[in-house]
Amino acid sequence: MQQEAQAEERREQQEERRAKQERDHEFRLMSMLTKVLSSSRGTEDQSASTSRETLPVPSTSQTYLLPNSAKAVPSMLWGDQTAQYSPYLSRRGNSMRLHQGVLQEGYNQYHANVHDENSNPHGIINLGTSENKLCFDLLQKRLMRPDMLQIEPAILQYPDWKGHSFLREEVAKFLSDYCHSPKPLKPKNVVVMNGCGSLFSALAATLCDPEDAILIPSPFYGVITEDVDLYSSVKLHHVPLYSQVPTGSDVRPFQLTVEKLENSLKEAKKEGLNIKALILLNPHNPLGEVYSSEEMISFLEFAKMHKLHVLVDEIYMLSVFNKTDTFRSVLSLDGLPDPQRTHIMWGVSKDFAMSGMRVGMVYSENRDLVQALDQLGCFHGVPGPTQYQMAQLLRDRDWLNSEFLPENRQRLREAHSFMTEELKKLDIPFLHRSAGFFIWADLSKYLSEKTFAEELSLWRCFLKHKVLLSCGQAFSCVSPGWFRIIFTDQLHKLKLGLSIFPAKLATLCYCYI
Repeated sequence: MQQEAQAEERREQQEERRAKQERDHEFRLMSMLTKVLSSSRGTEDQSASTSRETLPVPSTSQTYLLPNSAKAVPSMLWGDQTAQYSPYLSRRGNSMRLHQGVLQEGYNQYHANVHDENSNPHGIINLGTSENKLCFDLLQKRLMRPDMLQIEPAILQYPDWKGHSFLREEVAKFLSDYCHSPKPLKPKNVVVMNGCGSLFSALAATLCDPEDAILIPSPFYGVITEDVDLYSSVKLHHVPLYSQVPTGSDVRPFQLTVEKLENSLKEAKKEGLNIKALILLNPHNPLGEVYSSEEMISFLEFAKMHKLHVLVDEIYMLSVFNKTDTFRSVLSLDGLPDPQRTHIMWGVSKDFAMSGMRVGMVYSENRDLVQALDQLGCFHGVPGPTQYQMAQLLRDRDWLNSEFLPENRQRLREAHSFMTEELKKLDIPFLHRSAGFFIWADLSKYLSEKTFAEELSLWRCFLKHKVLLSCGQAFSCVSPGWFRIIFTDQLHKLKLGLSIFPAKLATLCYCYI
């Protein structure tokens, strides 16, 4: 008995040593990989000369170097941090844990040190996260009405995972009206989940296999990278858009054309990628671009020709604040080129200034897709009371049309006008667009070198001086020096955030953290 116990103890010790050796080996491999990645990111190709439609006109003496491909631009960076591999997690778990990018890094630092006039006056001013903070008074008043507080048994029970039927009915009516659909949209084609990030993740999982790829014009809202990749291992293949206007068919900076889509699709096929879908952002984040119906139809026809699904993100559709600009939803078209492969997304985070409510929806005529999304709904469900509140808001057309929407647009116009006038005074070029919560500004003249490393240093220096912006590499922009600046905050916050620009901006490029 004693010999058997000793033998068993030796076997356990051997197994423990073997497991430790495997963990150490994996750790060494991950450390080597981290060093290689850090080295490759440190030697990224430099990027490119820009002549741009901006206000005011920038100096023509600036020069840029262009990367060989869009893939050379790091969309997510660890910066100066060293990634530590955990032996307790799977490879996928480590990939998720270590996949922190510029947007998330800045967001985390902001939440650890939020500016407050009274309790934390030296905290961080957030001009980097796309939230509308202009309409809290309107929303507070509406959400505290008695009709928002009703609780019924069904609301506290498991719902249809596509969303409660009462909410899907209101969504269909709402989109029919505000998207100007030529015929009523059907509730059975609506799926509701907890935000458009969950919708991107679920759509990638149901439309693509692991290692498939999706075309997306860059720059683009950078978190989509994680949305489609972390769970589903679906990759993004960038369609690079450039800030300069060449002599070809382009008439504006960062213009998307079918020719560019075709070229990127050919490149992807040469690389052996299986492209399954195309993502279109309209209105666009971060450019603020509003595509015309003719442009959208041409993109949809391209997708139909190549049998690609199209994920159309229209989350800013009611945040077009210039009266002379008109947004046309693809749902307003009298017949989609390929309705079975066209899926339209919208949510309340932006247009209703409710990013914390986490409610997003997709409309698709593809019944197979709706059934597949239904299977994932239990992982991405919206709480019953929240669904009830959203249905109440969507059906309250008097409040929407006479109070909230016109006042929200007016406040967006005023905040945008203030920010653009300040940027003009600072001689900072920018794209003059009238949709969304942001301005796409060119700070490249403040880089000592036109590289993404210098762009990251400039971003960190803003953060050191307690202002959070979003740098272009977080959106996979191919030209270093572009930044997204949020203007949808209270005026005193905007003034405080901008106050560091005149005093600090000229020397920020020499500041290192």
